[in-house]
Amino acid sequence: MRSEHRLDPQPWMTAPDIVAVLNALTKEGQETRFVGGCVRDALLGRAITDIDLATPEPPGRVMKLLASAGITVVPTGLKHGTITAVLNKRPYEITTLRRDVETDGRHARVEYTDSWEADAARRDFTMNALFCAPDGTLYDAFGGIEDLHARRVRFVGEPEARIREDVLRLLRYFRFYAHYGAPPPDPAALAACHDLAHLLPTLSGERVCQETMKLLRAAEPASVFALMDTQGVLAHFLPEAKHIDRLAALVTIEGVVPSALVERADAVRRLGALLDDSVEPARAVASRLKFSNADRERLVAILRHSDSPIDPDLDEPRRRHLIHRLGTERFVDRALLHWAGLVAKGGTQDRRAVEAWIDLIRFAREWPVPEFPLKGRDLLDAGVPIGPAVGKLMEQLEAWWIAGDFTADRTVCLDKLKEIVNSRTP
Repeated sequence: MRSEHRLDPQPWMTAPDIVAVLNALTKEGQETRFVGGCVRDALLGRAITDIDLATPEPPGRVMKLLASAGITVVPTGLKHGTITAVLNKRPYEITTLRRDVETDGRHARVEYTDSWEADAARRDFTMNALFCAPDGTLYDAFGGIEDLHARRVRFVGEPEARIREDVLRLLRYFRFYAHYGAPPPDPAALAACHDLAHLLPTLSGERVCQETMKLLRAAEPASVFALMDTQGVLAHFLPEAKHIDRLAALVTIEGVVPSALVERADAVRRLGALLDDSVEPARAVASRLKFSNADRERLVAILRHSDSPIDPDLDEPRRRHLIHRLGTERFVDRALLHWAGLVAKGGTQDRRAVEAWIDLIRFAREWPVPEFPLKGRDLLDAGVPIGPAVGKLMEQLEAWWIAGDFTADRTVCLDKLKEIVNSRTP
């Protein structure tokens, strides 16, 4: 299984915390190797975010070895042979070598093994079945290194069998193709995804959500959504995605607007670009994918009231009014989606037009949104009786303040309050 390739020494491989974990796990002679994403991304020269390890030691033994070394242990996935070591608030996931005994498309029953080859054989893609020893020796049983450098996303073994073991691998294929692949897609993988797409509704919303959002954060996700559409996959998990062209336009726009003004690869905004401009599909998708309350509310807000577009033709008072009503982030979201929609329809985007849009977004970012100067206590102090009258008068005053383009300060607002109260006094 050892390959002729080696991984050059990496700072993360020799960092004190990871050395402490390795020393604890190998104390009694059992080998421990790096596995998965950290190996894959290091070979590509990409930033390493998570460091995962594999060992023949059973989970209980792993926990004892770590604890004896004074390392905090969290049994994050003990049922599946995974525990997490925590040093200086950073987690390191450690999994015992496994082989699948039984699968149902959603979960697998596993048994532990001391065979590195058996563990590699149960992984999804060849580029994820790579092991690396602490000295940099690479172990590649399925040609993953060659696939990785060729930007070829390929299943380990028979694609249909791998997907039937865990249907989520179907979505993972497209996610990895978006982040690591290049055309043309692997024919066998694509055929299996097409044939088994009808199984996607059996997955939990949470698992589908994680893969969908990761896919949306890819550098160029629109072409992959288009591929999923042509293969009949999109209809089985995100049928509301009607505007792939608008997503493509939004991604292009993100590359034009200064990064200080717009967060790149924002998954919720990109999802909004795919949907019809209406709250119904937003609510349906958010419900099915089990969104957090914050993400659900944001997605709905992005697509609400789309009949009132936000564009550079708005004068400054109207801009300020909308920013105050929507909030800066929602104003920017909706401006970007309207801009992307125009681009998708072939609208003219010369230099002057692009600069006008950027100026609009900069205006939103730089305008300090004011807070209405009065509180309910001020109305009570002015003699307004407790009850519905307080809320109604507060709304009237705030509407007057907004109509005046937010220029009235607290003193002027108090004068206006007195004027209204006095006019109502018999």
